Amino acid sequence: MSILVNKDTRLLVQGITGNEGLFHTTQMVAYGTNVVAGVTPGKGGEWVLEGKVPVFDSVKIAVDATEANAAVIFVPARFAPDAMFEAADAGIPLIVCITEGIPVQDMMRVRNYLDQKKVRLVGPNCPGLLTPGEAKVGIIPGNIAIPGNVGVVSRSGTLTYEVLYAMKNVGMGASTCVGIGGDPVNGTNFIDVLQMFEHDPQTEKVVMIGEIGGTDEEKAAEFIANKMTKPVVSFIAGQTAPPGKRMGHAGAIIEGGAGTASDKIAALTAAGVRVAKHPEEIPSLLK
Repeated sequence: MSILVNKDTRLLVQGITGNEGLFHTTQMVAYGTNVVAGVTPGKGGEWVLEGKVPVFDSVKIAVDATEANAAVIFVPARFAPDAMFEAADAGIPLIVCITEGIPVQDMMRVRNYLDQKKVRLVGPNCPGLLTPGEAKVGIIPGNIAIPGNVGVVSRSGTLTYEVLYAMKNVGMGASTCVGIGGDPVNGTNFIDVLQMFEHDPQTEKVVMIGEIGGTDEEKAAEFIANKMTKPVVSFIAGQTAPPGKRMGHAGAIIEGGAGTASDKIAALTAAGVRVAKHPEEIPSLLK
């Protein structure tokens, strides 16, 4: 039992014939993910990966033909909102959007629509999902993690990889890794994933990787204190960020003194979470 994706996931790739889409589809298929279809308007009827994956003109046609139940989006930022609307309208319950640079106003419209449709969105601007040994949806390298009982949720892509690899090096595996992305408006937040891990019998411990900006980590700390029975360890990126300097992620904005690393670390520590000073410390804190 994993959260969100597993070996039964039937994945559809939007933007499969683009460079990014094709490259990462090749990696996902090699990992063992069940990629059943691709969608590129105007390319319907073609096949990719030496005839393994059929391409359709629309998500609706692809879903009717293949019963896909998850979509991953590799299309440019200006087309990504429509790609998410299209997947939702076709009845896909789980959408993972890798695309970065989508305007906040567009994402507010998308989020509002998907919420009404009861569709789960992971992303945008995220590395996706990995259930080691079962499925990878997105761009997380498959070889950096082994199956295990630690749930990982992260706002940062690269730090996710670092932590998974540090765990693997000491023989610690992950149940599922969820990269939620660092944009101000996204589909799935820390609390959503923490709740799933709390209810997942295979997850015994949780790693939460946050970063400066916003108040998501503080809200998560409150949830952990009140609702979680499983131990959580954390790392907050940006602890050495100089005041007033703009950081990489769109969501890493500190306003009115809220959203600093020290605020987040204080809230998490108060909730009983052990906070690492460096990502490499996480495996020893988990022990």
